[in-house]
Amino acid sequence: MNIKLTVAYDGTAYCGWQIQNDDDTIQGRMEKALEKLHGHPVKLTGAGRTDSGVHARGQCANFITDMTMPVEKFREALNSFLPSDIRILRSEAADDSFHARYDATERIYKYYILPRALSYPWTDRYSLTVKEQLDINRLNELVSPLVGFHSFASFASVMEDGYPMERTVNSAVFYQNQGYTVFKISADGFLRRMVRSITGTVLDLYEKGEDGSAMKSVLEAQDRSAAGPCAPAKGLFLDQVIYGKH
Repeated sequence: MNIKLTVAYDGTAYCGWQIQNDDDTIQGRMEKALEKLHGHPVKLTGAGRTDSGVHARGQCANFITDMTMPVEKFREALNSFLPSDIRILRSEAADDSFHARYDATERIYKYYILPRALSYPWTDRYSLTVKEQLDINRLNELVSPLVGFHSFASFASVMEDGYPMERTVNSAVFYQNQGYTVFKISADGFLRRMVRSITGTVLDLYEKGEDGSAMKSVLEAQDRSAAGPCAPAKGLFLDQVIYGKH
């Protein structure tokens, strides 16, 4: 059977999703749990990579199992082998052809920002603290040029050199929620560190009093040096992965 998992995790202690050398990663922890459950190695495929320190509410992954356990039982079984900062939310049967990465049609990220007056010691782990409440209208003016099909080379990590830079951003919007300023962005895919680079650039341009034309110039430059700094990983969540027929 092909099993689809929906996964949530606190990424603070991990070097991202993807297995790499001897670093502690989400995928690595999950594959160890799968091996304990099956008694042999099992490959896990994720919908996408999240960077070191980035969190998830709705990461998706799939694996092929030779076990006859009811599909809904995989959630509880795997959670018993996983640390408390990684939780399987759902386990369900998928088509034999389902691939968590290649079949994803849209990925949604959210970045959380909190003014200093509303921050608490425990919120620092999951949000970026700024001096004061931000103007939503100005922020939305700044991100409006990003919507559509563009080259996002200005927001790519140098680690992406040689890869296609074009992506389609379906929406990019700031809104207020329980004191937080939330940046929600959805696209068919993202480059490494793209959301954090966009967030950092927005805040940099906001601080300088710029408008949407400045963001348009950064986008058109297709040069990372034209953009602002990367926002910290701690405020970023992979919120949801959307699939078509699956």
